[in-house]
Amino acid sequence: MSAASVVPGADGVIPPPRPPVPSDGGDPPTANVADVRWPSGVPVADPAPPVNADVEPGRVRWDPAERRARASQSFWTAVVGVPAIFSVLRLGVEAGGELQTTLLLVANVGPVNLLAGFLTTAARLLSTGLVAVFALGAVLAVSADRLPPGARRRPLFARWADITPAWVVLASFLLALITWPLLYLPLLLPAFVAAFQLRPARLHERVVPRLLIIVALLAGYGWLMLPTLREAVQQGGEGLVLALIVVPPLLALFIAGPLPGVVIRPLASATEVAVLATLIWAAVPVISTPVLPLTVTTVGEENGPTEDVRGHVVTTDDVNMVILQEQGGVRYVPVDLVRAQVLCPSEEELPRHRLRIHDFHVEDSLLEGMGRRVRPVHRIDATCRTPG
Repeated sequence: MSAASVVPGADGVIPPPRPPVPSDGGDPPTANVADVRWPSGVPVADPAPPVNADVEPGRVRWDPAERRARASQSFWTAVVGVPAIFSVLRLGVEAGGELQTTLLLVANVGPVNLLAGFLTTAARLLSTGLVAVFALGAVLAVSADRLPPGARRRPLFARWADITPAWVVLASFLLALITWPLLYLPLLLPAFVAAFQLRPARLHERVVPRLLIIVALLAGYGWLMLPTLREAVQQGGEGLVLALIVVPPLLALFIAGPLPGVVIRPLASATEVAVLATLIWAAVPVISTPVLPLTVTTVGEENGPTEDVRGHVVTTDDVNMVILQEQGGVRYVPVDLVRAQVLCPSEEELPRHRLRIHDFHVEDSLLEGMGRRVRPVHRIDATCRTPG
């Protein structure tokens, strides 16, 4: 059978076989393609058109799929890496920068305790960063089409918002809802509207029903916040509280929608720097928050003078109780000398406002407020007020 012949099959004709490969390892025999006749029953693919891409000299043209993959990788690296770095830094700061004390904490503070301590104190910071990124990213994403020619690269937050699933955005808002203090929860209204681009026109296609819906929503918000507003006005000096309650719902009416193309690039750069600076500023108290509970331990001989040791209990064994003192240094107290021990709140936990929102203190989160309803705050022991 010649190379140009065809063999009939069940599904039609079969193209001619390739030349055999010689068994001695030599080069395969070459054949002239022009001399081989393609069977008439087998379709021939059209040649692919040449790709003509206008690429600026010295500039790499990224594939959209590769760009999304790089943005996704950078986003999840930040989400996973930042908590791990914060957890390590907390131990170093709590140890006072001393190497041996840091090693002592590392040896006795387990990863589960460290993770639990981080989530209870840094969940607020993490949710704040995610909410800010998703809200700003959504606004920049719908505005990217207005960028001037030659500047079509989408901002970083817009790319992060594009590759993030909707359930992750909702989860970040739910985390903020249960961890933020009630005083700052109104800020979630414009952030939620911006993240999901909930323009007033989407409420109803006609103007009159749309206005009625907006008025009903504002009336419900006013019913919820009016007692707190009245109390803040009566106490005086609560300008920040009044601004945090009044401004966010009004801002939510106008925050969605595309921005002018002229301000997108400067705004994108400014917001990225602002979010980073805000997170760094907010991370300082998170890093300095103790991992271990603050206690006051009464130490002394039986029927003799006693001493109050204020600090954090690192570990306890059959011989000693190891206490990281609040003023610095590690003290080993024999367990036979321990007479009493009380749990004390830190200065950051003491309230600064005397305002409530329907029996919830404005400085408590929803999680903390529900916890105080289950188990009300006990009286602070007198030894907690005595400086160490």
